[in-house]
Amino acid sequence: MKIEVHSDAGAAARAGAKFIAAQAREAVAARGRFVMAVSGGHVPWQMFRILASETMPWENVHVVQVDERVAPAGDADRNLTHLRESLLSRVPLPPGQFHAMPVEENDLEAAAASYANLLRQIAGSPPVLDLAHLGLGPDGHTASLVPGDPVVDVTDRDVAVTGVYQKRRRMTLTYPILNRARCILWLVTEPEKAEILQCLVSGDESIPAGRIQRNMAVVLADRSAASNTKGI
Repeated sequence: MKIEVHSDAGAAARAGAKFIAAQAREAVAARGRFVMAVSGGHVPWQMFRILASETMPWENVHVVQVDERVAPAGDADRNLTHLRESLLSRVPLPPGQFHAMPVEENDLEAAAASYANLLRQIAGSPPVLDLAHLGLGPDGHTASLVPGDPVVDVTDRDVAVTGVYQKRRRMTLTYPILNRARCILWLVTEPEKAEILQCLVSGDESIPAGRIQRNMAVVLADRSAASNTKGI
C-alpha cells in the first residue's frame, strides 16, 4: 500500500484526478480499454470535476459504480445525481459507456445479477476493473460493505444488495471483484477519518475496509486524516 499525504482535501482531489488520468492512459495503451469504478462523496465529486479537465482517452473509457443508494432518479441521496453534475455532463464519454447501477428496479436481487453480467461483458469473465476508487467511512465501511451487514460475507457474487444503512438499502460491488482490481485508489480526507485511516493502513481486517487487497492500493489523504497515521 502506497500512502501520499497532501496539504488539504483539495490537493488530495487534484492528485487523485491526475492519478486516474495517468492510469487511464496506461491502460488504454496496454489493453485498449480503461474500466473504472467510482464511489461518491463531496471530495470525490471535486476530484471528478478536476478529472474532467485532465487528458483522458474517454472514447476507450467505461465508468461503473462501486455502490448506489436505492432511491428515485434525481434524488440527492443518489451518487448518480452528483456524478452526472461533477463528471458525466463535463466529458465526451460515449453514450453507453457509463453504466449506472439499476437501483430503481423492483427486483433488486435480479437487478444486481444483471449488473454483474454487464460487468462481465465489459471487463471480462471474471471481470477485472482497471481501477476502483474507494472511500473510507468513520465506521470502517467502504463501498457499501458495512460492519454487521451480511453483504460483507458475500464471496460468490460480484454485486449484492445490502440491508438498510443510514435509512437506505444499497447496491454494492463486493470483495471478490474489488480484490481483483488492478488498482485501488483510496481518497481519505477530514479529521474524523484519522483513527480509522490508521486501522486501514495497519491492515486491520476487523473493519470492512481492511479486507480490501493492499498490494496495488494507493491512499491519497490530507493532513487532517493522516494525523494519527504512524510511519508516514
